[in-house]
Amino acid sequence: MSRISLDNPAYYINRELSWLAFNRRVLEEAEDETNPLLERVKFLSITASNLDEFVEVRVAGMGQQIEDGYTEGGPDGLTLLEERNLVSRDMHEFVDDQYRCWNEKLRPALAENGIRVLSIDELDSRAREFVEDYCERELDLLLTPVTVDPAHPFPRVINKALCAAFLLRRRRRSSLTYTGVVTVPRALPRLVRLPSEGTDDFIFLTDLVTFHAARMYHGYDIVSSAAFRVTRNSNLYLAEEESRSLLESVRTELHNRRKGDAVRLEIEADADPEIIERLRTNFELQPWQVFPVHGPVNLSRLFNIYEQTARPELKFKTFTPRELRLTAKSKDLFEELRRHDILLHHPFDSYDAVSSFIESAAEDPRVLSIKQTLYRTSEHSLIVPALISAALVARPGGRGGAGLPRTGRPENPLQTVIARAARPRWCCTPLCSFGNG
Repeated sequence: MSRISLDNPAYYINRELSWLAFNRRVLEEAEDETNPLLERVKFLSITASNLDEFVEVRVAGMGQQIEDGYTEGGPDGLTLLEERNLVSRDMHEFVDDQYRCWNEKLRPALAENGIRVLSIDELDSRAREFVEDYCERELDLLLTPVTVDPAHPFPRVINKALCAAFLLRRRRRSSLTYTGVVTVPRALPRLVRLPSEGTDDFIFLTDLVTFHAARMYHGYDIVSSAAFRVTRNSNLYLAEEESRSLLESVRTELHNRRKGDAVRLEIEADADPEIIERLRTNFELQPWQVFPVHGPVNLSRLFNIYEQTARPELKFKTFTPRELRLTAKSKDLFEELRRHDILLHHPFDSYDAVSSFIESAAEDPRVLSIKQTLYRTSEHSLIVPALISAALVARPGGRGGAGLPRTGRPENPLQTVIARAARPRWCCTPLCSFGNG
């Protein structure tokens, strides 16, 4: 029997297009009317944050390969240029569908349920008074307006920072127009809750920035304005062989990723074409990398509506995961594991068992080492303090007294966690734990 050839491109699914198809399935959850309304808003915000990561890593990496001259076809038969064009087409269609979902389905449904996202023109006198006070007390102090001219270059816009662009004209020299840029401070919520009775009302922070722009640009008339956001290449480029400290290299690259090459410009669809062209030229983007949006720039911030709206009837019922119960014969989890393996299925099983497992290992003087792969941790994770505690125990002079490996320079506590072992070959090794630990 002859061996089947695996060279047929029809046997392969393109990785990037497959990922976009996955994110579309998440969007379908936002469109599904059988899901609670606020959960649908949450799903839509997830599609936006997913797409951000896809653009700043996968699309940016593809562009870097094309720039470096790698244009050969993959197993699916597509060259990188063909793949990029298909990805661009699907991304633009997907973004259009995202905003169609928001404008035609979710926003009207929210309004019907007393949850309103308002514009400046829709505010009543009470809400306007609140906005004036909020801007004076919270917003204006954090804004730094920049006017681009020969003496003031275009400001550095960091990765995914929400900004407002203005087309300005001097009142005494009306023949020239200038570009103004204001970065919306990340310290403030992107959706500001408004005082109201009987409804939950919000307004986008960018609307407040635009509303108060006239106060910031004295001597100018504002011809046009638009919110925009730039996504930059966030891949890490590490030269490990040339690096004295891998940890320091990672820290440097994490800082630099905020300033990588621009790979996408999102801007309000009704923006003045001159503003769009000036921004596109400044960020050195091709036309396909510009995404006009019919609604708020950065849909991921819609998650604030979910968080700030106390309407349990519009959310999934709270789920309580099953706690791990030890048998009566076991004093701790280690004794339980000697008798049998334990399989935890998250989120249906509580992650507290994993946290307790790590904490017990960190405190047990008989544990030789803790080796673990963490995908991510929550803001108030119990695992990281436990690992730090174990590292301190392992240091010379610590409670355990065991020494650290000698590498010629100090070790980071989270790089090596070793404690004195009273029992050889005993180690705690949760190699692939998934969850929100």
